[in-house]
Amino acid sequence: QVQLVESGGGLVQAGGSLRLSCAASGRTFGDYPMGWFRQAPGKEREIVAAISWSGGSTYYAPSVKGRFTISRDNAKNTVYLQMNSLKPEDTAVYYCALRISRLRIGTAADEYEYWGQGTQVTVSS
Repeated sequence: QVQLVESGGGLVQAGGSLRLSCAASGRTFGDYPMGWFRQAPGKEREIVAAISWSGGSTYYAPSVKGRFTISRDNAKNTVYLQMNSLKPEDTAVYYCALRISRLRIGTAADEYEYWGQGTQVTVSS
């Protein structure tokens, strides 16, 4: 059974930074692509960033490109999301997700089979 546990969320002022972590267990983490998604109140879950199994390929949503960086450490079974220049519109619950059905990056929520419980990120203006 796969378990994903996010950490690192919190309250930050606009312009500030946070680093989210997602620790995985229960499967060979390094074989699969991972993604970060977010969901704000009243909105659908949306892709933030995704990374291939090796870390050699990444995807970013246009709204975060240039501000967020996704990375992974397969030896530690952990994926990270460094978030800089945060804006109030980045406020959401952030989820990490694991995709085992395909080796390439997915950008839709239904392409990922395993999910963490989420961590709240709140950016004040």
